[in-house]
Amino acid sequence: MASVPSLASIVNQRVADALVSALPEAGAADPLLRRSDRADFQANGILALAKKAKANPRELATTVVDGLDKGDVLAEVEVSGPGFLNITVSDKAIVETLAARAADARLGVPVNENAGTTVIDYAQPNVAKEMHVGHLRSAVIGAAMVEILQFTGENVIRRHHIGDWGTQFGMLIQYLMEHPHELDHKDGGAADATVSDASDEAGEEAMSNLNRLYKASRALFDADEEFKTRARARVVDLQAGDSETLALWQRFVDESKIYFYSVFNKLDMDIQDEDIVGESGYNDMLVETCRLLEESGVAVRSNGALCVFFDEYKGVDGQPTPLIVQKSDGGFGYAATDLSAIRDRVGNLKAHSLIYVVDARQSLHFKMVFETARRAGWLNEDTKAVQLAFGTVLGADGKPFKTREGETVRLVDLLDEAVDRATAVVREKAEKVGLTEQEIVENGQYVGIGAVKYADLSTSAARDYKFDLDQMVSLNGDTSVYLQYAYARIRSILRKAGDRTPAAHPELELAPAERALGLHLDGFGALIAEAAEEYAPHKVAAYLYQLSSLFTTFYDQCPVIKPEPALVVAENRLFLCELTARTLHQGMALLGIRTPERL
Repeated sequence: MASVPSLASIVNQRVADALVSALPEAGAADPLLRRSDRADFQANGILALAKKAKANPRELATTVVDGLDKGDVLAEVEVSGPGFLNITVSDKAIVETLAARAADARLGVPVNENAGTTVIDYAQPNVAKEMHVGHLRSAVIGAAMVEILQFTGENVIRRHHIGDWGTQFGMLIQYLMEHPHELDHKDGGAADATVSDASDEAGEEAMSNLNRLYKASRALFDADEEFKTRARARVVDLQAGDSETLALWQRFVDESKIYFYSVFNKLDMDIQDEDIVGESGYNDMLVETCRLLEESGVAVRSNGALCVFFDEYKGVDGQPTPLIVQKSDGGFGYAATDLSAIRDRVGNLKAHSLIYVVDARQSLHFKMVFETARRAGWLNEDTKAVQLAFGTVLGADGKPFKTREGETVRLVDLLDEAVDRATAVVREKAEKVGLTEQEIVENGQYVGIGAVKYADLSTSAARDYKFDLDQMVSLNGDTSVYLQYAYARIRSILRKAGDRTPAAHPELELAPAERALGLHLDGFGALIAEAAEEYAPHKVAAYLYQLSSLFTTFYDQCPVIKPEPALVVAENRLFLCELTARTLHQGMALLGIRTPERL
């Protein structure tokens, strides 16, 4: 089904047509239409147009109103102030447009027919290291953007650029070679534990093994010079592709994946093996990347290192800060890997857009990498790269979130506590709703993980936010729990409706709360398109919160079940309830948040 035009787009087009008729010499003009608290919409574009044409704006506005095609859409249009248009649409138009949305499985959300391929780089944990609170935002924001972009028609390729290479693996591999059973599992061995096993127990055991091995190997590395020499030699073997060394390195990767998958499973997030292409995936490209940059003159040798210089980026000494692609000892820096990844994503994956969901503190690095890629011709007008930079998760004290001991907070501990708090909230209401113990546990998971995700996604990615679990699981305010309860409440209303079914009745006069809810529902398609274009999942969260708030007002002011309204009124209100529920469900799904039927 074709996308359903919103009332805003219909009104905008009619005002634009009237503007052209009133002032044809001005050509196409933007009415600058927006929602208004004085009417349904306000058009502000006449003032600028009149100034350009040296016309009287109020007289021009009057001429525009006289030439407007009102039809069944526009109920009232009045000139206000120096030349604004206050526009009220008809109740009939609202209900008919909503009916068209309800008839569409996509709720009228447009599909971008010209969409291309986007590679989105997010959720980037490190092999043999525990995931902490700092990994949360990349995973949550990235997963939401994947859903939003796919829903609007983009071909999305996920990439999880895990840290799976580097000098530390020499120490780890050498220790494992000398202590071969350190990664064995209780039920057999590491070979028996598959990366698809995402259970909490398997993940905890995998991380426990890795932590124990890391601490033991680090202690030996620091205390034993002979082991340190063997570990450094092992790095050379790893980089040279020695088969035995690579096999042990792969064990670390596989063991880490068991852990990663258990955490992502707890986050209710789908991560596939084929989406994981870590630093090691670009090793074979590094030498050629350096050669291409040096031969093209984009990079130059400086004190033995291969560097790219930028006039606009200077250090505290006033000297240009270079991007080091290859070190003077021949080793490759992060830049070489990132530039090789761009070459792969543009050349092999045919991406027209690259999105990197990465901490804002790495912004300078990515600005340099993207500019280098542009100079080399790997990025151009048809292929862009964007860093979707995110801020820091803060504690209640406004400082980076730490434990009381000053340690980085483990991600699994944070998620477990969120689920525990949420389960307690669900349990308080369980008897009234009649939830089983299984439903309490399941809904506790959905509410707890939803609370963490929503707190992140309801904040603009670039901003820091405070991690406050008490607020996150509150039934009041801008929280996912409020939205989830709004959805569950609507499902309850629909169950209690008996033989009365949702049906749109355009002939009815709408109450103010019905109009407000209807006009907001009508904006869903445009909102999702805007969030996709601007990479702004927080706009989806804001829309859904306002939708829930408008529904609460509607339900308080417009009886649906009791006191029982006339049949057609009840059917129309049930129709608004059902469309609100579907919109909440779809919007929350795009944010990666579940909507339980009963809470």
